[in-house]
This record gives sequence, C-alpha cells and structure tokens, in this order.
Amino acid sequence: MKETWKELPIGCIIEEGGTSRKFKTGDWRSERAIFSKEKCTNCLLCYIYCPDDSIIMKNDKVVGIDYDFCKGCGICAKICKAKAIEMKPER
Repeated sequence: MKETWKELPIGCIIEEGGTSRKFKTGDWRSERAIFSKEKCTNCLLCYIYCPDDSIIMKNDKVVGIDYDFCKGCGICAKICKAKAIEMKPER
C-alpha cells in the first residue's frame, strides 16, 4: 500500500510526480517568437521574464528560442526594448 501525504517525511521527494521537461508543450502555441540576433543587445530581460524557460543561452548571450517548450505567450517580445523578438503566426 502506498503512503498517503500525511505519512511522508517533511522534504520528501515524490518520484511519481512529473516535470514539463518530459513533455514538449510547444505545439500549444498559435504564435511563434522570432529572434533576431542582429538586433539583440543581450539585456536578458526575455530570459528573466520567460515563464517557460524557452530562451536559449550560450556564453551568457541569447542565441535562440527553444520551440519545443515555447508556448507563444509573447512576453519576451513585449519586454524586449531592442525589438529583437517579434511574434508571427504559427504555421
């Protein structure tokens, strides 16, 4: 018989739970974030504000968008002062 939540020790890790890293959720979007490396000033606001951790970083610079997990919310495009990200309809 499995333990109920009342019998679990404080700070316990429950193995049956999941993470969205196991499930590619990017196909939910109706708009796609298009990143322009040439316009980017690497202020990293898109990285900070992205709720899905979909901004790809390399050597402390933005290098792209992880479309496997980007849901197309547009927060990155709205927060980008350099207009390096724009939203386009998903095809």
